[in-house]
Formats: sequence, structure tokens, C-alpha cells
Amino acid sequence: MDLKAGLFYAFSAILLFAAFRVVTARNPVHAALYLVLSFFQAAMIWMLLKAEFLAIALVLVYVGAVMVLFLFVVMMLDINIDSMRQGFWRHFPLAGAVGTLIALEMAAVLMGGFRISEEPKAVAVAGQAAGQVSNTRDLGILLYSEYVFPVQIAAVILLVAIIAAIALTLRERKDSKHIGATEQIRVKAGDRLRLVKLDATRPTPPLAGDSAPTEKKP
Repeated sequence: MDLKAGLFYAFSAILLFAAFRVVTARNPVHAALYLVLSFFQAAMIWMLLKAEFLAIALVLVYVGAVMVLFLFVVMMLDINIDSMRQGFWRHFPLAGAVGTLIALEMAAVLMGGFRISEEPKAVAVAGQAAGQVSNTRDLGILLYSEYVFPVQIAAVILLVAIIAAIALTLRERKDSKHIGATEQIRVKAGDRLRLVKLDATRPTPPLAGDSAPTEKKP
């Protein structure tokens, strides 16, 4: 067994352990951290398969953005673990059947779907030797040549989603107590403090059934 095969088995074993701990960890923060570990191991496997673009995208997008958001949400929310575990064994047969079906489909694809009969032909690109293949460069050429319209449509959809998220965040709500920054800067000391003049003494209110005259205010 060469070094590449040894690294593959090592990364795969860590990936399986981390994925198992994601679904079995009692603490949701620990589950999110194990998911980060599984993403890193999957990225390393992709690096061994010479898919460096997918590996870097997985680390930057999922680990650098999505999982950080997950951790912040999990830490800020008060999650009741006991209520989440209710009904686990009731839904376990259905979940086990779906998991078994997915595992069988993946095994069928892995056993018969990746048989390569011949080596991929090297494409000569300007500034690159004919015998060298760069997945990232070839992917960029395909995205901005043959698939330029789908890429532009996906970019427009993401732009609309970003604008919608900003619009939903900045909309005025009646139950919100938000104060604008300009109003906070322009405020004066007189607006924050109001002096109310009260009498030094006040008459004692009479008791029920007491007809005695009360003390007058000086």
C-alpha cells in the first residue's frame, strides 16, 4: 500500500468517525464542531483525487461561512435537548429505512458508476504544457464559455436572494424598539433628563371612617 492509499484510508476513517459523532453527540455545539472536522476530511480526500477546486470551495464556503453561522445560532439559542429527543425511537424505523436505501444507492454508484476505461486526454492551453492538466483552470474555462448563461442566471438568483434578505432585515416593524444612529447623535442632554418639581411635604390622606381634620400643607 502506497502513501496515497494510506492517506485515503486515514482520512476516510476520521470522516466516518466525525460523521457518526455528528448524529450521536449530545451537545449541539460538539455536533457542529464534529461536522467541521468531517468537512475538512472530505476536503482532504478531494485533494487526493486532484479536485483542488472542490476542496478549497468546501473549506471556504462551508467551514468558513456556513458552519460559523451554525455555531453562532446554536450558541445563541436556548435549545432544550430533552424535548428534541422525544419521539426518537418512534421515528427510528423510518429513518433507518431511508438511511439504508441511501447507503445501497451510494454503494451501487460506487461499485459500477466510476469505471474509467481510458485516461483523460490532456488539453493544451495557452501558457500551459500539453501534458499538465489543471482542474481549476479547465473548470473556469467551461464555466465562462459553454456554461456562461447558467452561471449568469445563478448569479442573478443569488443577487435577488441577497437583496430580499437585506430588505426583510431593514423593514420597519411596529414592535421593534430600534433607534436610528442619526437620532442618537443629535440628541441633547435636555431630551434625556427632565426635572420635575415636587412639593416638599404632602398631607396625609385620611383613614376610612376617620373624621379628624388632616394637617394642612404649610
